[in-house]
Amino acid sequence: QVQLVESGGGLVQAGASLRLSCAASGRTFSSYVMSWFRQAPGKERELVATISKAAGSTRYADSVKGRFTISRDNAKNSVYLQMDSLNPEDTAVYYCAARSGSVLYTRAHEYEYWGQGTQVTVSS
Repeated sequence: QVQLVESGGGLVQAGASLRLSCAASGRTFSSYVMSWFRQAPGKERELVATISKAAGSTRYADSVKGRFTISRDNAKNSVYLQMDSLNPEDTAVYYCAARSGSVLYTRAHEYEYWGQGTQVTVSS
């Protein structure tokens, strides 16, 4: 069982940066693939970025490539999402998700554990 708690969301202007954090409980954090998803009003939950267990591999949505960076610190049971050059289309609730295994899963239904989400709002 893994419990996930996100933090770091907020209201910013276009062009600004935010860093989201996700703290995980449990002693087996390093055995989970970790991802960030987001969901805007009226839209489906979509993958933003995912990172392998040892941080050797990452994958990003095309819409955030070059602007967002996912990272993890297994010693701190945490995963991060550095978001730069934010634009209004990035406005959404951002969720941290975890699943066991080694594959970099990209679909929400493939993830076992979820945080409560943190709101990111980017004004123009």
